[in-house]
Amino acid sequence: MLSVRDAEATILNLVQGLDSQKDIEFVDLLTAHNRILATSVNSYLDFPHWDNSEMDGFAVRYADVLKATAEKPTVLEVVEEISAGYKPQITIKPGQAARIFTGAVMPDGADTVVMQEKTHRQENRVFIFAAPQPQEFVRRKGDFYKAGSELLPAGIRLTAPEIAVLAAAGRDQISVFRRPRVAIFSSGNELVMPGEALQSGQIVDSNQFALATLVRELGAEVLVLGIVKDDPTALKEIIEYAIANSDIVISSGGVSVGDYDYIEKILQSLGAKIHFRSVQMRPGKPLTFATFPNTLYFGLPGNPVSALVTCWRFVQPTIKKLSGMATGWEGKYLKVKSNSELQSNGKMETYIWGKLHLVNGVYEFHKAGGNNSSGNLINLAQTNALAILPVGKTLVYPREEVLVLQVR
Repeated sequence: MLSVRDAEATILNLVQGLDSQKDIEFVDLLTAHNRILATSVNSYLDFPHWDNSEMDGFAVRYADVLKATAEKPTVLEVVEEISAGYKPQITIKPGQAARIFTGAVMPDGADTVVMQEKTHRQENRVFIFAAPQPQEFVRRKGDFYKAGSELLPAGIRLTAPEIAVLAAAGRDQISVFRRPRVAIFSSGNELVMPGEALQSGQIVDSNQFALATLVRELGAEVLVLGIVKDDPTALKEIIEYAIANSDIVISSGGVSVGDYDYIEKILQSLGAKIHFRSVQMRPGKPLTFATFPNTLYFGLPGNPVSALVTCWRFVQPTIKKLSGMATGWEGKYLKVKSNSELQSNGKMETYIWGKLHLVNGVYEFHKAGGNNSSGNLINLAQTNALAILPVGKTLVYPREEVLVLQVR
């Protein structure tokens, strides 16, 4: 049985991010949200594109106003008014100024902006009542970005700020990695779909819905293959189809040691390399990870809580790394104080679900209420974190620090 750390290292060392030309596609900028940038981007534009004013005020020559005071204001002739989008027509000469607005192009000859609150205008004259700093309130061409240098690196997720930068750089299309394809199915004779009448001994399959939702949230394409009965022929057919049509296969159920747990034998018959069959964690011990030449296979436990916990712990970073993310695919771990007493038998790395609360500006972990059994799916709702008790740790007292995995 592998430790959680060794299981994670085994998986992520085998994950190769999408990086070939066939994995790249071009999309319109408005549809690029949450996609992974495939190639670095530069721009032919400087940012700012030209020297411009940071304030409403007056564009002046610093040499003209460096001695201005409230008692002895400097008086300048206003020779032009420059609004945003207007190209200045006049070069500012000694003794002159231009009325200027935020974002407007600085006129030739001027090197400083005096904010309007320190001035008083009378017709075509302006009184300057305080000396500014040299080049004050002037944004110089290229101060933020020099044309031709890297604007955005490859391997980042595109969200609102990045898309804004790309739009400002004039890009209406962008190259991104294709979305990873993930096939999902559940196995078990006891499973039925929501809406079907329950017979004695049957349960509704929640796993395919939970896992498909999580995978979509990660930006992958989902191929939902439904429920497969505990029949070796049917299972083999669905697994063959899944590995031929996806980058990752996620099954739930059928990976324990029961008489009807056929998946391991089927994987072997199809030529999979099985890297491990169980992990020293609770919940989630019966976890199978296997690889085919072009596909990763996760056989998750059938228990709904165990399936989600193992998916958060192992599948989530796998999908992020596979998607082409250069960094940031690792889990988000925090050390916080526990508001609750947390218990474990100490034999397994134990994951306890709950919620991170911000209390007086500091995060605290609050264990989910009710029964914290791995069979209790109900109190998993509205949680956003897993407290982790390492092997050998049996008790965390209230106000004691604990490591937490933030899952959403």
